[in-house]
Amino acid sequence: MAVRLNDDKEIVNSIREGLKRTGGYCPCRLEKTEENKCICKEFREQIADPDFKGYCHCMLYYKD
Repeated sequence: MAVRLNDDKEIVNSIREGLKRTGGYCPCRLEKTEENKCICKEFREQIADPDFKGYCHCMLYYKD
């Protein structure tokens, strides 16, 4: 399993700016809950699935 940043630097920069503005919460989600703190619960669960391959919700991270 390998988790890496999106290859698109523009997306990475945009999401990182959003994370700074929101105090580390996913800028793509409205609620500021512990589940939405980056790396969000949804993606942590996807990472745990050995068959999952793809991007997190905001497309910052990709799991190979």
